[in-house]
Amino acid sequence: MRYGVSTFATDEGMQPVALGKALEERGFDSVFLAEHTHIPVSHDRPYPGGGQLPRRYHRTLDPFVTLGAIAAVTARILLATGVTLLVQRDPIITAKQVATLDLVSAGRAIFGIGAGWNRQEVRNHGTDPRLRGRLLDERMRAIIEIWTKDQAEFHGEFVDFGPIFSWPKPVQSPHPPIYVGGGSRRTFERVAEYGDAWLANGLPPRQLGPRLEELRQVVGREVPVTLYNATDEQETVAGYRRLGIERVLFYLPTLPEGETLKFLDHLLDVVETIS
Repeated sequence: MRYGVSTFATDEGMQPVALGKALEERGFDSVFLAEHTHIPVSHDRPYPGGGQLPRRYHRTLDPFVTLGAIAAVTARILLATGVTLLVQRDPIITAKQVATLDLVSAGRAIFGIGAGWNRQEVRNHGTDPRLRGRLLDERMRAIIEIWTKDQAEFHGEFVDFGPIFSWPKPVQSPHPPIYVGGGSRRTFERVAEYGDAWLANGLPPRQLGPRLEELRQVVGREVPVTLYNATDEQETVAGYRRLGIERVLFYLPTLPEGETLKFLDHLLDVVETIS
């Protein structure tokens, strides 16, 4: 099993360049960055984690700029979004951003996608939240066309463009892996249709096991699973290992550099204990 971190990069936490170096030096295989373009002062959906929306949500850095900075000072660590809120993004621009990250990192990009939970945030981008699932699917399919065709075009309900040239193309073939976030049956159908892996969010092993069976039934094949936002509790991590998932992403709190480095060292102790 591989080990990475999922975190919110903000202007109040450890600087991304230093964080990337620290992760690679300690042998972590990946960093997955959350995305929120903004947080509405008033929103009509409660925070999924319960209670007050944490401050880090208000202050997230742009994930692609941040991952590009990390790419410049590392050579091995995988650079991922966890997740890109694709219903809030232009697909042509996003296709170029991901392909550029894949190029400058020599093929280390992972494209994690999701529909998002904050409906007012979605509305502020001109998207009807009721349609965000269909929009997510169309934009993802359009991006794949741009990545894989010299002259790409797409004609759908929400996305419509004639033949275009768009470079760079991704280094990875046929394109960077697409990790689909979410927990619904439709999430699994998306993995079957265009995804490469399921990005499961924080499920304990006892709940994850039955979902893995459902995933296999829906997709019809073995699918790599990355567990996002994982606890550092040793028995829980050992449970994920017994389930055979590909990667655990420890949740890395957004802290100043000194505290972050201590926490990374603690995570290494957890990994060594269960290995």
